[in-house]
Amino acid sequence: MEFVLIAVAILVVALLVGVGLLTSRGRRTTRLDDDALDGTTLTRPRPPQAPPVGPSETSGATASGLGTTPAEETRPEVPVELPPAEPEPGLLFETPPPSAGRLVRLRARLARSQSSLGRGLLTVLAREKLTEDDWEEVEETLLAADVGIGATTQIVDRLRTQSLVLATASAADLRALLVRELTAVLGPDLDRTLGVQRHEGRPGVVLVVGVNGAGKTTTVGKIARVLVGDGRSVVLGAADTFRAAAADQLETWGERVGVLTVRGKEGADPASVAFEAVRTGVEAEVDTVVVDTAGRLHTKSGLMDELGKIKRVVEKQSPVTEVLLVLDATTGQNGVVQARVFTEAVEVTGVVLTKLDGTAKGGIVVSVQRELGIPVKLVGLGEGADDLAPFEPEAFAEALVGGE
Repeated sequence: MEFVLIAVAILVVALLVGVGLLTSRGRRTTRLDDDALDGTTLTRPRPPQAPPVGPSETSGATASGLGTTPAEETRPEVPVELPPAEPEPGLLFETPPPSAGRLVRLRARLARSQSSLGRGLLTVLAREKLTEDDWEEVEETLLAADVGIGATTQIVDRLRTQSLVLATASAADLRALLVRELTAVLGPDLDRTLGVQRHEGRPGVVLVVGVNGAGKTTTVGKIARVLVGDGRSVVLGAADTFRAAAADQLETWGERVGVLTVRGKEGADPASVAFEAVRTGVEAEVDTVVVDTAGRLHTKSGLMDELGKIKRVVEKQSPVTEVLLVLDATTGQNGVVQARVFTEAVEVTGVVLTKLDGTAKGGIVVSVQRELGIPVKLVGLGEGADDLAPFEPEAFAEALVGGE
């Protein structure tokens, strides 16, 4: 009998403990609900409550709030006033200047080219009577500026036919004549438009290639600024996955003008990164996707073949509309050799000449165009963010000659 009483007592205690636990759980849930009513939890704020109505307006209202009153049926909605929107800190983007007229504004960057080429030619041609030694000096000046043998011969022959005119020309006339002759060999009729426009619902895709150290990644960042300055939307692709700082560098350029950069892990497949960049551009319906590729030695056939692979993979998403080859102007005629190898690996449609500031090699523009048949479309005239300019033959010739 004692065992039965003990068992009953244990059962009663267990029941009491169970009821207590259930009761406490119910109270915890209620407390959270009450807290929500007070706005202390992360929930959506409740709409403002209508003011209480008088007894005479009540019509069937219940404690649960399911009833209605005539006042509630006719009361207009109260507009909710939101605080004014403020820009998020740190999201102030730079506004680059438009590309039009950049070369004219940057003509002072060609100061050293002026002294060695333009001013040197003007000094010789201004002599009262030109001898064979003078004409040889003209040739040497042009060749030293990397104008190239073919273009040098053309310029000298045309000036020789006008030697009588040169003897009586004023300084202004002589300058105008030299500008005209230089402009003629710079290919004023070549198509220098960039293929950056959307076509058939797809963005323009620009593939940027070049050797190590030519300034490729910096040039891609500057191209983004040129496009943004002209009002275009841009996505950058950091497909240079072999150089650790390349993606970070490109991302910094993009952040300054509010442009998205698509990047992958260090050592990732460059073609896959380029593919994702173009896919992102297609989905976002941007105007242009600019893809930076790894710098490579033009003597390495395996790396050169990879450029063709990148182009083929990218074109599964959208056609490549522009392939820009970045050349360092200070390399002179070696840059022409590099360019020729790149054109064999991928169809180059335009050349970007960098580091033209502070160099006597301004004539490399002529050599590249004449020997490759590819127009120079952009020139880098300094280290500033906006020192990349569309190439304009006459403005470039005037900058080379200097003077007025």
